[in-house]
This record gives sequence, C-alpha cells and structure tokens, in this order.
Amino acid sequence: MSSVDVSRSVTVPEFRAAKARGAKLAVVTAYDYTSAKLCDAAGVDAILVGDSLGMVVQGHPTSLPVTLDEMIYHTKCVVRGVKHAMVVADMPFLTYQVSPRQAVKNAGRLLKEAGAHAVKLEGGVRMRATVKACIDAGIPVMGHVGLTPQAVHQLGGFKVQRDGVALLADAIAVEEAGAFSVVVESVPAAIGAEITAAVKIPTIGIGAGVNCDGQVLVFHDMMGLFPDFKPKFAKRYVDLGTAVKQAVETYCKEVREGSFPAAEHSFR
Repeated sequence: MSSVDVSRSVTVPEFRAAKARGAKLAVVTAYDYTSAKLCDAAGVDAILVGDSLGMVVQGHPTSLPVTLDEMIYHTKCVVRGVKHAMVVADMPFLTYQVSPRQAVKNAGRLLKEAGAHAVKLEGGVRMRATVKACIDAGIPVMGHVGLTPQAVHQLGGFKVQRDGVALLADAIAVEEAGAFSVVVESVPAAIGAEITAAVKIPTIGIGAGVNCDGQVLVFHDMMGLFPDFKPKFAKRYVDLGTAVKQAVETYCKEVREGSFPAAEHSFR
C-alpha cells in the first residue's frame, strides 16, 4: 500500500521543489483511464502521456506517426482517471519544431482541450527559445534530453547517447529556458549523475542511472504487457502478459467445450 497522500494533487511547483528537499519522484507513462487510475491510486507523482503510445498502443515502429489530436484524446482519458498525480502530455513530432509560435498554440491545446497540467517536448539547446515561449505563455514545460525518440532517424536508431558535454549543455539550456524538470533518457549512469548535480530542476531518468532525482517507466513495460521488445532499463515488476494470455486461453477452452457460461453467469 502506498504511503503517499493520494487525497491531494501534485502541482508543478511542488514537483519542481521535490529536488531541494531530497524527495525522489516516481513517474509512470500511461495512455488510458484504467491504467492511469491504478497508477494514481498507487501514489505516483506524475503520469506522462507519452507519444510512445505510437509503438505501445498503435503498433508503429516509432512515435513519429502520432498526431496532436491523438495525444489530446489519450490525455483526456488519463486525466479522467487521475485525482493525485500531475499529468504531463507529450508534444508529438512536428507540433513544436517549426516555430515557438506553433509550439505555444499546440501546447495550449493540450492544456485547454485535454486537461494536461504540463507538456513535454524534446531537445535541449536548439529548443531553448521554444521552451521559453511556452513558459512565457503560462504553459509549464518538462524538457527531454539524451535519446530523443522523435530524432530516431537522425540518431541512427534507439542508441545510448554518450556525448557528456553536449548532453550537459542541453540540460542546462532547458533549465535556463524555464522548464520545471527534465527527462534524461538512455545515457550512461555517470552522465546522468553529472547532469543531476549540475541543474537545480529535477531530472527524471529513464535508462540514466539511479542518481537522477526521479525515474519514469512505461506502464506496459513494468507490467510485462508489451511483448515486442524489452528495453535494458525497463524492470518488469509483474508478468501480466503471460497471465493474460493464459486467462484468454482458458476462456477459449471453456467456450468451445460449453462450460462457460455456467448457471451463475446466466439470467433466470
């Protein structure tokens, strides 16, 4: 049972202030009402509605096909299931890269139409002006440096990023632009620790080592529900995939042999 007070909501300023008091932040990526409600009741600090739904939910090889309307739809679903956690919505590919003005307009839709509390966008130094424009418009921004999945083709695949100098510059740029936190993805643990020590905002690691100020995992990875591949950084806390498969196999067997539905499942 969670010791977190789930009767109160996590705010952006509280999330940012967690680092100063030495509190580790637990974040889960989820895409629907049911999983969000379960994670929220368990006491997570934030739920990230990731554009990784393109792979996990839609079956694409990358997150690039995901649209803004799809992100709004899934964020609405998550928001309905949440009472405690802060909800952060990913900005999908080409909804913020064209110009800061475009970014503000589209980020505003995620707050206004979907009910998100903040948005997340990828990139460091090159996105400084875009992050600042959103902040100036009153839109809280979570940064994302390291492996940035929307640049997968430019990076040559989903590879660990090892340029410590560039990664540190990216994190500092995001902080200076006004972001309240930054995701650090797929970097050596030593670089994750260096970035965490260098910035005053919380670092949320995913494959970036234990020294980050918090961690994020995809719900389906944690639960063993995504069979296509298992990232090195993803710990399976339970193998629901196998249990679900076995349950459906049993259902099929009972239907075919005529033992379901039984009397207790039927109306008189």
